Amino acid sequence: MVVKTNQKILGEGNFVLSISEGTFMQQHVAFYDLFRVQEGKIVEHWDTIETIPAQQDWKNNNGKFGF
Repeated sequence: MVVKTNQKILGEGNFVLSISEGTFMQQHVAFYDLFRVQEGKIVEHWDTIETIPAQQDWKNNNGKFGF
C-alpha cells in the first residue's frame, strides 16, 4: 500500500475524511479513509480501497477525483 497523492482532506466536528490516490497490490487505486477523533486521538476508522480503471474505460469525464 503506497499513498502517492492526497487529493482532499475534509473535516467537520470530530470526523476527518482523507481521499488519496496510490497503489495497492500493484493496482492504481483510490483510498477513502474516515476517522472519528476524540480528545486528539483517532478512536474509530473506516476505509475503502477502489480500483481506478484506465481512462479509456471511464463512463464519464469526472474520474475518481472530479470534485
